[in-house]
Amino acid sequence: MPKPSQPIMKPMEILRRSVERNILVNVRGNREYSGVLDGYDIYMNIVLKNATETINGENKGSFGTLLVRGDNVVFVSPSGGDSA
Repeated sequence: MPKPSQPIMKPMEILRRSVERNILVNVRGNREYSGVLDGYDIYMNIVLKNATETINGENKGSFGTLLVRGDNVVFVSPSGGDSA
């Protein structure tokens, strides 16, 4: 079985390492939010700055600050193109 190229990290470790960096948050209902991670808590409530909302692949708007409720989060991914 091939080994992954990067170690597998727990969700809270990904969030801890991603503060002040761009992330992608996928939530229920075919919605995605991307922006700069400003903060989070133990329930995975996530605060994004300069966030954009995408529904079914279509950009629906942008927000200065956005709170994503943790019980709706499906996955969180660091953005590959982050320069920070």
